[in-house]
Amino acid sequence: MSEIPRGAIRFNTDSNKPELWDGSQWAEFQLSTPNLGRGVDTGPGARGVFGGGVTPSANTNVIDYVTISSTGNAQDFGDVTTARRGITACSSSTRGLFAGGYQSSPTVVTYNVIDYITISSTGNAQDFGDLSVARGYFSACSSSTRGLFGGGSVSGDTIDYVTISSTGNAQDFGNLITSRGNLGACSSPTRGLFGGGGGTIINSIDFVTISTLGNAQDFGDLTAARKGLSACSNATRGVFGGGYTPTILNVVDYVTISTTGNAVKFGDLTASRYYISSCSSPTRGLFGGGYNAGSSNVLDYLTILTQGNAVDFGDLTEGRHLLSSCSNAHGGL
Repeated sequence: MSEIPRGAIRFNTDSNKPELWDGSQWAEFQLSTPNLGRGVDTGPGARGVFGGGVTPSANTNVIDYVTISSTGNAQDFGDVTTARRGITACSSSTRGLFAGGYQSSPTVVTYNVIDYITISSTGNAQDFGDLSVARGYFSACSSSTRGLFGGGSVSGDTIDYVTISSTGNAQDFGNLITSRGNLGACSSPTRGLFGGGGGTIINSIDFVTISTLGNAQDFGDLTAARKGLSACSNATRGVFGGGYTPTILNVVDYVTISTTGNAVKFGDLTASRYYISSCSSPTRGLFGGGYNAGSSNVLDYLTILTQGNAVDFGDLTEGRHLLSSCSNAHGGL
């Protein structure tokens, strides 16, 4: 077979979508995406929102936001219903959900609460419902309709799900292969991936089919076993960044979500950190916050379909770690 020229286009009869050869893989065209937030646009564009976490002094309820296609510092969006760390988030093109979390002072509380926001507006979060198991230090991913929450500090192999457009309590989806917290998750419109994490720090990536119910299956391995990492994606590629082994890492890996196999080195974050958070548009992945000798306010970005090191984007409104983020334009939509 002759070599496929870069830029070649084909029609995939399995997915019924056109694809472009980028030199290493067939990348699906984005036929319908939110406004990508050019400078001339009057609307908010593709937005990333970052909520909850812990500052150097206390848990926080802060939500801030950025326009992913630009660069610059985050702005205040509103507040989650309760200040907490170890929170996680997922989203549709209109709604963002912030779920679970933990506080240690003045009393130890593990939360089952799910909050929601309308991403294109600003304002405080409202109550959505409850997780099936109260927990923190877990991760989430979503399609345009379903949000999945996996792993965590309590019952750490649990996966539960919600229908994002409605409100109500989460229902049981299935289980991860290995019980773990402090993992990263991302998705395409059909698949959700859960990678890394600990108790015992692991490198494995699990996958599920979001529209069904059932237990996760083995996808492959990260380039390094780590926890406290985060992940984001476009419709074809998932990227996993940061974490610790316990050495604090700046590494970014990537996988092709529609296949199975081990991750490949993508590049590096601008600074090594863990307990980080990430979100994405069809073109860009953002990594925000985290911890390395203190809570970080750093926002980095990378171009998902290329490989290379992250570049400075701006700063969060306050330095914090164990936060979470989502967007109205990620790979699951």
